[in-house]
Amino acid sequence: MNKAIVLGATGATGQVIVSELLTRGVDVIAFGRSETKLKALIEKHHFNKRLSYKLGDLFDYQTIVDAAEDSEVIFTCAGVAYQEMEEKLSLLGESVMKASHILGRKIVIVDGIYVYGYQSTKGDENHPKQPHTKKGKLRVAFEDLIFSNKWKNASPLIVRLPDYYGITSQNAYLQPTLEGMAAHKVSIFIGNLKTPREYVYLPDAAKMIVNIAERDDAYGENWNIPGVGLISGKEIIQIAREVTENRKMVIPLTKNSIRLIGVFDSFMKEVVEIMYLTKKGFVLSGEKYENRIGPIPATPYRKGLEQTLRLLMDGKHQI
Repeated sequence: MNKAIVLGATGATGQVIVSELLTRGVDVIAFGRSETKLKALIEKHHFNKRLSYKLGDLFDYQTIVDAAEDSEVIFTCAGVAYQEMEEKLSLLGESVMKASHILGRKIVIVDGIYVYGYQSTKGDENHPKQPHTKKGKLRVAFEDLIFSNKWKNASPLIVRLPDYYGITSQNAYLQPTLEGMAAHKVSIFIGNLKTPREYVYLPDAAKMIVNIAERDDAYGENWNIPGVGLISGKEIIQIAREVTENRKMVIPLTKNSIRLIGVFDSFMKEVVEIMYLTKKGFVLSGEKYENRIGPIPATPYRKGLEQTLRLLMDGKHQI
């Protein structure tokens, strides 16, 4: 891969994928709608000559076509807000796939695990998709759209991440906890503190995603991007206390708490239906990745959390 475009380049996964591509000597076009954020991304990378940016609208396929130029791979890292998912998710899929089809390009779609619904087992890429939520069903329809036969010139693949964390995280469930702890404030934790859950460290995720994207035989498939096993909120907070020396209260937000907050906040209102993910830890199997790509990059939780917290304490915030 010599050149790639990253749609949603200033988002949580977009930023780490841009960094990983640049590390490998790939020319990168950062695509987004905020020139201020895109310029901040360029500055963050010390005006690396391999990094440029293009302004555009993800819902306007022609702006993607115009921006992609001779990019070999399109990385789609942009998401749709929970409260807009029903209206906009399929429109996003149509736009990025139409652009990929017109250009005849490979396209990597970054997605999550809502398609699996309420599960309490370890799942590989063939795990049954039986979502019980509106968002899960919309994501299954989104997957069907991505792999539709009408995009004959496009070569898509989907990578699925569990909850994640890292300095570029923005709307991740763990982010308010880590930001509050780093700022020596009372903070919140979304979910039960005792439930073990899986998280992936975003720099690890970026390495896996780019490794997959570099393989011609990886397209046309779903790929898991696993973390390093399960960890409870209680364990995360203990590590954070050791790093930050913050002993202030961490308040767990239960489903009922979030439902109440949702009366006043449209985003939190939509969080209620996917709180099932905080009750049992669903672990993504990395067996397919290990068999076909190689060893899984696996930063231990303690090291990844420490790195993230120290950057937060140093004032290194996301773009």
